[in-house]
Amino acid sequence: MSKLKHEAELVKEAIRIGVKYGEDRGVVKFEATDSAADKIEYIYRLLVHDKLIQPMPEEQISQKSMRHRLAMWVSKKLPKDHALLK
Repeated sequence: MSKLKHEAELVKEAIRIGVKYGEDRGVVKFEATDSAADKIEYIYRLLVHDKLIQPMPEEQISQKSMRHRLAMWVSKKLPKDHALLK
């Protein structure tokens, strides 16, 4: 698993988009006190459930791997000329 350029910023963008996706679907209401780790895990599992990303084997799931998977997901959703992809 190679680290993406701007991966931290991509993860922040993935959390923003993932929170909006989950709330628009009506399946979750995130609170301001929810940690980033909790949001990452919920968004990862929601995207796997909705078949928007491929699941990882349970023994490979970690915060680091979920962050990377979300960064990959959002990098494919952003326009090709987006600043985070350069």
